[in-house]
Amino acid sequence: MFFAADEGDINTIIGGIAPDWGPFGSLGNEAKVMIEVVMALAILICLGIAIWGAAKQRIGATALRDTFSAEQGKGLIIAGLTGVFIIGSLGTVFTIVYGMAV
Repeated sequence: MFFAADEGDINTIIGGIAPDWGPFGSLGNEAKVMIEVVMALAILICLGIAIWGAAKQRIGATALRDTFSAEQGKGLIIAGLTGVFIIGSLGTVFTIVYGMAV
């Protein structure tokens, strides 16, 4: 059996969103930590937008019978989840673009 939280280290938690540094491996440790924190914060904001959109869609569709609010909620859900996907794949995109330029 494998326990995911076996180590209990902060690197285990943020290692999932930290980019594979590739060509940017020469950055200082402080710069890497700052980039990881900014990425984690941006992902949390995008997830918050998606949750807000889900609540807006649910309230607009059922309680208020407001189709505009429900459609606006759908847009917020899509925007939030798209933001999470884009931020999560930035490290890969930067590595590919850098590799194509070299």
